[in-house]
Amino acid sequence: MAIPEKRPVNVAATSLAILLAVVALPASALDKKTEAALDAAIAGEHRSAENKARDAFRQPKQVLDFIGFRSNMDVLEVWPGSGWYTQILAPALKDEGTLYAAQFDPNGRYGYQRRNYGKFLTMLGETPDIYRDIVITQLALPYQLQMAPPESVDLVVTFRNVHNWFSDMYGSGAYARIAFQAMYDALRPGGVLGIVDHRWPDPETEDPLAGNGYISTERTIAMAEAVGFRVTGESDMLANPKDTRDHPQGVWTLPPGYALGDENREKYQAIGESDRFVLKFLKPIE
Repeated sequence: MAIPEKRPVNVAATSLAILLAVVALPASALDKKTEAALDAAIAGEHRSAENKARDAFRQPKQVLDFIGFRSNMDVLEVWPGSGWYTQILAPALKDEGTLYAAQFDPNGRYGYQRRNYGKFLTMLGETPDIYRDIVITQLALPYQLQMAPPESVDLVVTFRNVHNWFSDMYGSGAYARIAFQAMYDALRPGGVLGIVDHRWPDPETEDPLAGNGYISTERTIAMAEAVGFRVTGESDMLANPKDTRDHPQGVWTLPPGYALGDENREKYQAIGESDRFVLKFLKPIE
């Protein structure tokens, strides 16, 4: 599928306002139109009760506010999986923005890739009026990398995916820099990258292959900086001190995955979803 060209959007004013330092979560900076669009999307009937139940852990409005989302942006969501965040981004961007969804390769070698892609397409087909304007592309490491036209988007987001790029399924870390470079290339100068992932607290003790699903903020920041990004914000809004990170099936032991099924389900339900970091990066203008 050909990727349509987009006329440039001036993001310089927004970029100049970004603090070039790690900062605490500020008061909401959402404009009224963006806030209304997000509120409507989050409360929308197209979202299942199960997905809405995750809002307490994932705080989508606060996360998108922190990373600088606006409803008139061109946004790239990398590996949206079955579309939990797409259900919020697509309707919020529908009137004035554009959403690129860089999915898995439909011919990917791993079953979870095909399953999630299938769920994603089913979701789009069930509510076509919400999703018809999404531009579906692919990120298939290490070769299929153009997720949007070069330097065409204002914001790139990826949720709970970075740890995958260090696993043995993706070159044991060899593909991580390629993925970060692809995101950098898609952003306009002055654009922002937002990342959420399961947090490992100590880079000295983390699994190099992230086999338990956790990755350190330090490792993530180092990889982003290696391709030219500058870290501009870090938030603990998704911190969960109950998460001991020593679960039998890694992070997938916790909800919503419950990898052990009913075994000790009440225990893991009481912990809740994983401890997570939220990071924001800038692609420099100069």
